[in-house]
Amino acid sequence: MMRTNRKIAAVLAATVVLAGTAGAGVSQASSPTGGSVAPSACRPANHTAKITEATNSAGHRHYRVTLTAPRGYEPCRLAGSPTDVRFSHRGSDTGVTAGRYGSQRTVVTFGPGHPVHFDIQVPNHRRGIRANAASFTLRAPGGQIPGTSFAEGRLKVAAGTLVGPVERGA
Repeated sequence: MMRTNRKIAAVLAATVVLAGTAGAGVSQASSPTGGSVAPSACRPANHTAKITEATNSAGHRHYRVTLTAPRGYEPCRLAGSPTDVRFSHRGSDTGVTAGRYGSQRTVVTFGPGHPVHFDIQVPNHRRGIRANAASFTLRAPGGQIPGTSFAEGRLKVAAGTLVGPVERGA
């Protein structure tokens, strides 16, 4: 019961924030089909994200952040790399922020049955700082989606860390 109340409160809070942020550069996380009354999967309270190790490349460690949405949420459109990316370890900020790389214009559909992911690229030549969580703001074709999403998983970050654009698939 307590968990349900928290989810309802989070959805209501996101709705209130969304209602008050109809300004420039803020996306309303609209449905690609339009007209649905189901909540958008793009809103932070409506999806989960997990960080896993990915295949390393020359000079870089890579991690994959996979976002999934349960049934009952409306698919939405995302574009480009998440913004305001921060990393933490056991609740303490690491001080490392991430830049972006890759095409920021490609649009992907995200929702139940349509997971998406993005890459975290960390330079190998720098000493890594342990982290177990990342926070970020998703972007839609029309701007940022209000609210902060969170992903959990072990990784090491360093100055020069970059985040790639959201892509289809897990």
